[in-house]
Amino acid sequence: MGKLTSWFKQRSPDFSASDKEKPRLSPGNHLENEEPANENLPSTKLDKLKPVLSQMQNISSGIVAKLSSRDKPFYRRLWFWASLGVGGSVIAISYGIGTIDRTLPDKSELNAVIREQTLTIKAADGTILQQQGEAAREQLRLEQIPDNFKKAFIASEDRRFRQHNGVDPQGIVRAVLNNLRSQDVVEGGSTITQQLARILFLKQEKTIWRKLKEVRLAQKMENELSKDQILERYLNLVYLGSGAYGVADAAWVYFSKTVDQLTLPEMATIAGLAPAPSLYAPDKNPEAAKARRNLVLQRMQEDGIITAAQREAATKEPLVVNSSFPKRLQVESPYFTTYIQKELPKYVSPDVLAGGGLVVETTLNPTWQKFAEEAVAKTLRNQGRWENFKQAAMVAIDPRNGEIQAMVGGKDFGKNQFNRVTQAQRQPGSTFKGFVYATAIASGKSPYDSYLDAPFVVDGYEPKNYSENFRGWMNMRDALTRSINIIAVKVLIDVGFEPTIKLAKDMGIKSELKPTYSLALGSNEVNLLELTSAYGSFATQGLHTEAHGIRRILNRQGQVIWSSDFSSKRALDADSAAIMTWMLRNVVEEGTGAAAQLDNRPVAGKTGTSDEARDLWFIGYIPQIVTGVWLGNDDNRPTWGSSGSAAYTWHEFMEQAVKEMPVEKFPPRPKLDGRKGTIKAERLKPKSIVNKAVPSNDEDEDNSNNEERPSRRRRYSQEDQQQQDETPRRRRRRYDQEQNDDTPSYSRRRRYRSTEASSSDSSSESRPRRRRSVESQPSSPRRSRSSASSSGSGSSGSSGSSNSTPTWRERLRPSSSQ
Repeated sequence: MGKLTSWFKQRSPDFSASDKEKPRLSPGNHLENEEPANENLPSTKLDKLKPVLSQMQNISSGIVAKLSSRDKPFYRRLWFWASLGVGGSVIAISYGIGTIDRTLPDKSELNAVIREQTLTIKAADGTILQQQGEAAREQLRLEQIPDNFKKAFIASEDRRFRQHNGVDPQGIVRAVLNNLRSQDVVEGGSTITQQLARILFLKQEKTIWRKLKEVRLAQKMENELSKDQILERYLNLVYLGSGAYGVADAAWVYFSKTVDQLTLPEMATIAGLAPAPSLYAPDKNPEAAKARRNLVLQRMQEDGIITAAQREAATKEPLVVNSSFPKRLQVESPYFTTYIQKELPKYVSPDVLAGGGLVVETTLNPTWQKFAEEAVAKTLRNQGRWENFKQAAMVAIDPRNGEIQAMVGGKDFGKNQFNRVTQAQRQPGSTFKGFVYATAIASGKSPYDSYLDAPFVVDGYEPKNYSENFRGWMNMRDALTRSINIIAVKVLIDVGFEPTIKLAKDMGIKSELKPTYSLALGSNEVNLLELTSAYGSFATQGLHTEAHGIRRILNRQGQVIWSSDFSSKRALDADSAAIMTWMLRNVVEEGTGAAAQLDNRPVAGKTGTSDEARDLWFIGYIPQIVTGVWLGNDDNRPTWGSSGSAAYTWHEFMEQAVKEMPVEKFPPRPKLDGRKGTIKAERLKPKSIVNKAVPSNDEDEDNSNNEERPSRRRRYSQEDQQQQDETPRRRRRRYDQEQNDDTPSYSRRRRYRSTEASSSDSSSESRPRRRRSVESQPSSPRRSRSSASSSGSGSSGSSGSSNSTPTWRERLRPSSSQ
């Protein structure tokens, strides 16, 4: 106190005289010259008090003088730098946090459930078909994971998981002490939340900046997600070595079990893998894995999860590994999943695809897919071996919504990834006739309108029948049933190129179609997917929905970023579609598609064969599903088979697929009287038409011993007509009544016959009269039975005489040949 007093005394000369004369406040907040309030105090006490008061006054005055001294500027004062340091630290921390936050994902992205750069393709029932990237094959809900399994991870990785808020300072200190004590890294300081943040959003780089972002992300995730949500995501995403992501994959990879089948020591083994999967992998380092397992068991006991007896028993158990191939690397239906990956850019932007983390929900029916694969394999194994075709393809579509239910693109994806459903452009053959006849029906023609099946050349193009035989006058329904090429070309001439091409496009054909006469016979190449989809328009009474294989696309947060919305469009009027279905049903019931018949269920469809049987087709449908089949060779080599093999393959698949499906009937055939066309025909005007003479019976026999004789063909055509529900005479009367334009069909036939007679030689003039007499002559029941037994040959013309013995190759063939 004395030193302080002397210091102030030394400073007293600095005060000015005026300051000394001014009244000052006493310690009691009274002026110095003011009389004390208590005048009754003895003078002796006042005398003793005055020095004390004076000393206190000097001290206070010195402090004021010290603070107000102008000897040092403020920036040299301690208090200024202390305040500046604290304020600057606050600003720097706030700026740093803001900078980190700007680099972190948006709040809405914190709900991510899968990693970046992954792609998961699922079937319609939710099963996984294919995964790419660091994806978990099986996503488990938290309640599906055994309680001890969850607690084993908590004991191993984050013992205060339920208490901290994303970052655990106590855990960090404990980990440092344990690592120092063990002289090894035996425990990490990162919480489960921090690890999840790193898995979902950060790279594995070891930098301070990454660690700061990890801490900040963990805090944000704790604010957005519950503890159970964080734990569930972690257990489904954590990498556990040997290609296993998540506990479900790890249980399968190391022990070939599901999580609910794991024992306590197996759970502890998997839980101990998280810090260093390569170091503690039981299939690579069993001793290290066992030591790590025992450590996890010890922590579980310390945390009260298991008893000492349970720990001791689990520790004594041997470590038995039963490795399996990671399920996430398995690919189901590879032709279909490859098709899906090529379709994705149509629905999501390139940056979304580049970011990954997508889940694609498809339309594939796994059960039907299995049936399709089995049917194709069976055909290649049996018919393919004898009929010289090495490849096959099949696709099944729900025509009501366009969803692809099954797709088999070839024999062996591992050897050849070429998808013959979507990538192979092949000639459809007679299957294209469906569009030609549909155009004719929609233009107002009757299925009973007749055309002459006889040799003719139009503008230098000469169509030929598959069997090289001729059947005379036939109506359109029978011509489609027997797949007569010449009549199909004549129908195309009547309706025109443009209406036919437009209808085919509207029904689903996307490939280029050229306006040539051979268009009627399927000379323009198409792929199986579009051809099958187009035939589906017949099944839906003229409505077409684009074929597709994706229902929804989800992002990393499980949000739907694209959903299918394919609306149906009217391609063909309902009546014409119903008439075409009625005609195509006859192809299966009595014609070239007989091998496709199903028990107690109506089927419609069309066969097709390209030149030299290079392509064998059958496209068939019921009201609920349309399926297409192609058989052939990639190098376009001819086959020894027939489209009946394709129809047989269709039957093998559909027989299994429709077992649990209710039977639905096709709509009834509309009335044919008084129909008006919905498509305007644009009849072609050829520069020249040359009608040739029909070869004689002797010429037919010389050409091929297996071909039918003309008289036999005439009976066959006549008996086919008599199998209908109307007599020939009544049908001819109906022909006369139905009109497509102002000229009756009967008159047109007469003029057409006279034109043919004038252009042919004299030897053929009698043919129309002989044909009319045959068509009007009723056949006996015996003759009808004989004709019915041979109807499976169709237009192939390969049936032999009735008393000939079939060869071994013919016995292996299906009953239908076209």
